[in-house]
Amino acid sequence: MDSAFLITAFATLFVVIDPPGLIPLFIALTRGMDAGHRRAMARRACLIAAALLLVFGLFGEAILGFIGISMPAFRIAGGILLFLTALDMLFERRTQRREGQQPDPDHDPSVFPLATPLIAGPGAIATMILLMGQAGPDWSAHWPAKLAVIGLLAAIMLVTFLFLLAAPPIERLMGRTGTVVITRLLGMLLAALSVQFVIDGVRQTGLIAG
Repeated sequence: MDSAFLITAFATLFVVIDPPGLIPLFIALTRGMDAGHRRAMARRACLIAAALLLVFGLFGEAILGFIGISMPAFRIAGGILLFLTALDMLFERRTQRREGQQPDPDHDPSVFPLATPLIAGPGAIATMILLMGQAGPDWSAHWPAKLAVIGLLAAIMLVTFLFLLAAPPIERLMGRTGTVVITRLLGMLLAALSVQFVIDGVRQTGLIAG
């Protein structure tokens, strides 16, 4: 098995999923939750994201092809969902504070938007499909490489979980004002990122020039 392929695969997954970059997003999406609740959210999000990425890595092209969905269309849909998350961060939470309300303690962001599209987003799904394809065309002759990619996915999910567990002390370090400022800034960045997802998806359809 080519060690260079494994190193490249790990680096690619790490960069696309970006565990360090998820920390401030996790802080913003779980504000008001205690440590136990946050830990449960992080665990559930990572498990769901891992399951999604595994399924798409194994059957992604067949699934999307069977239901007639192209990767550009999937990227556009992910961008739209991410934009809705950005709007929530920019406006809804601010309205709750202005009216003296507390965030809903039953709010569960672990499935959406944490598991998908923030962890298992269009880019991560496309990366898993690509890496499993690069590992070999069939299981009978290339099962060690394919299992290695699955193992790398598990390692990345563990790393992501550990980064999310580091969110509470980072939030205490920033304080309430710092968290609010970061939330607003990330809302803007998420909005821009979601628009970029849509632009990339439209570009991949060939409707606009690269």
